[in-house]
Amino acid sequence: MTEKIKVALVGLGNCFSGLIQGIEYYHKNPSQEIIGIIHDKLKDYSIYDIDFVAGFDVGENKIGKTINEAIYEYPNMVNWIPKDQMPKTDAKVHESPVLDGVGIWVENRVKPIESGKTNEQLQEEIKKILKDTGTEIIVSYLPVGSEKVTQFWAQICLDTNTAFVNCMPAFIASDKEWAKKFTDKNIPIIGDDIKGQVGATIVHRTLARLCDERGTKIEKTYQINVGGNTDFLNMKEQERLVSKRISKTESVQSQLSERLDDEKIYVGPSDFIPFLGNTKLMFMRIEGRQWANIPYNMEVRLEVDDKANSAGIVIDAIRLAKIALDKGLGGPIIPASAYLMKHPIQQMTDPVAKTELEKFANE
Repeated sequence: MTEKIKVALVGLGNCFSGLIQGIEYYHKNPSQEIIGIIHDKLKDYSIYDIDFVAGFDVGENKIGKTINEAIYEYPNMVNWIPKDQMPKTDAKVHESPVLDGVGIWVENRVKPIESGKTNEQLQEEIKKILKDTGTEIIVSYLPVGSEKVTQFWAQICLDTNTAFVNCMPAFIASDKEWAKKFTDKNIPIIGDDIKGQVGATIVHRTLARLCDERGTKIEKTYQINVGGNTDFLNMKEQERLVSKRISKTESVQSQLSERLDDEKIYVGPSDFIPFLGNTKLMFMRIEGRQWANIPYNMEVRLEVDDKANSAGIVIDAIRLAKIALDKGLGGPIIPASAYLMKHPIQQMTDPVAKTELEKFANE
């Protein structure tokens, strides 16, 4: 019998709620396993071989609760499995430092706990919790713009020999200095900034590559996104979007044989529309020229559940981080990062990255 992968979560928002409720959905409906799962098995690990042993958050309404209770707390919106039908767990949610993790637009929705603990005290508490729970992997679902908090958790991983999956666009796995730290300590890291399963960026980069490979000349392109959850509310604060825009833009640029000038490409979140909830709308346009310099353009509207899109990818990232641990590998896990993340340290086309990922997992 395969041993469970022991995982701690940082940021118990909608993304993690969708992940854990999705696993329970498949558990209750095994006939549905052919829908929505990229890899049923990676090496010997299935989607059920994950044990969420601890959570970390700043919300006073989540800290101290068990994980199965905390995922339903405000402002979380995912409710795919009724709360009373979620299996109970003893794993608790503990306090994380706030630092830059709560933006000005979400302060009235996320009320940070006021425990009076210093960051140094929290650091020592967290290390003890990770040791006591046997945590092997930390998954970060911190809000966009949480640069300092992400660095805090990256250092925690380095100090405790814990693998790191960075789902957010604070550059750790793709930063040469941080990557070297993980390589030097032989600790796996997968990042940065998770791609959706069929999300805005994966669709945009795929169509951009198609146009490029078919010999057309792309002249201009944009992608704008709107949604109604706290992710989009947080991203109304423009100062928090610098790394997000870089991540999404470079993901598209990397698929072109010739980069577009900066003024010819725009990729980024656009606005918050409350009634959309977890629904994300993407509007994309590509303008270019083909045979005989004749112009063409295309427009795409994509509507997805933002959290299902994320969960379908992170379920693979966790298992691949565990496989890297089993192999004794450290530093950025390039095939996994290239296929699952927008801003890896080394970009690949998605078909190549998928092939390399599966080779890595199964060899």
